Amino acid sequence: MRSIGRFLLVTLMLVTPTAAFAQSDEADSSSSMFWDITKSVVLDPTTYAPAVLSYSSMKLDWNSSQPLFRNGWVEQNHRFTLSGRPNDLPVSVAEGNSRIRKMALLHLQESVVNNVAANVFERVLTNRYPQHRKLFKALSWAERIAFASYVSYVASATHFEQADRNRQLARQYGY
Repeated sequence: MRSIGRFLLVTLMLVTPTAAFAQSDEADSSSSMFWDITKSVVLDPTTYAPAVLSYSSMKLDWNSSQPLFRNGWVEQNHRFTLSGRPNDLPVSVAEGNSRIRKMALLHLQESVVNNVAANVFERVLTNRYPQHRKLFKALSWAERIAFASYVSYVASATHFEQADRNRQLARQYGY
């Protein structure tokens, strides 16, 4: 995931000067482009979906693990152990919650970078080929939805499954 974020950031940095140069005749256009893209990213639900789903799934997993931990079970996820290795003692509840927030914020950051890049590409292509405005808008939406769906699935699917297994184990053992 980090390589995708880096790729998008580099791409954004390469395209932004082109967009700014193309708009250099009018200072207002450059400012307008910045605010239009900012508004689009802030109001776009695909910006937040991966972070919300990853946070929710990790919290369900973490909270459903607590009864097991109180009864001597160990944590399998190395990111939540004291040693950083799987099958070890879990970190404290507060530390686990902190790590979950940090991971969700990383997903938010990835989505923001992706959505800014998609909006910049859309704007640059629309300025260059105004007759294809609808096509570029549709492709931009499709890309943002696909990215948000993929990141959301990868970040949350295993945690939702683990939360179900944890609840089943807790019921089975009477915790």
